[in-house]
Amino acid sequence: MDYLTLKWLHILTSTVLFGTGIGSAFYLLVATLGRDARTVAAISGFVVVADWLFTATTVVLQPLTGWLMVRSAGMPWDQPWLSWSIGLYVLAVACWLPVVRIQYRLRDEARLCAGSGDSLSRTYWRMFTAWVVLGFVAFFAFLAIFWLMVAKRVPWAG
Repeated sequence: MDYLTLKWLHILTSTVLFGTGIGSAFYLLVATLGRDARTVAAISGFVVVADWLFTATTVVLQPLTGWLMVRSAGMPWDQPWLSWSIGLYVLAVACWLPVVRIQYRLRDEARLCAGSGDSLSRTYWRMFTAWVVLGFVAFFAFLAIFWLMVAKRVPWAG
């Protein structure tokens, strides 16, 4: 596969990864702030599906296309911007893994609350807070990665 095709796939999958994350976060946040357990149960179910269809696949394709591009271009692996990008990607994925489990639990807890006619429980809100914190870390890691990919330099490392 030629470099241009790899680069296009890398950009496309990063767009899907980031866009799905932002979209899912927006809808679950808005649904949760509406405080209707039935709405949250429905939306969180869609978020779980979107994570598996779009996020999980692109989480695998991103490092694969990146590795192939570096290899194809003959770039040295010890470039600071590349090292930082890989480290931040590992951090973002390390945040995403528990988020997947939390999203299942949020969905299940919202379904329980909706089924019994209750409002969202303290357990839901505690898990939601963890989901938001991990999401913020991953979001800012991805913003930094996008900058590093474009600039190909690390401004904070001198």
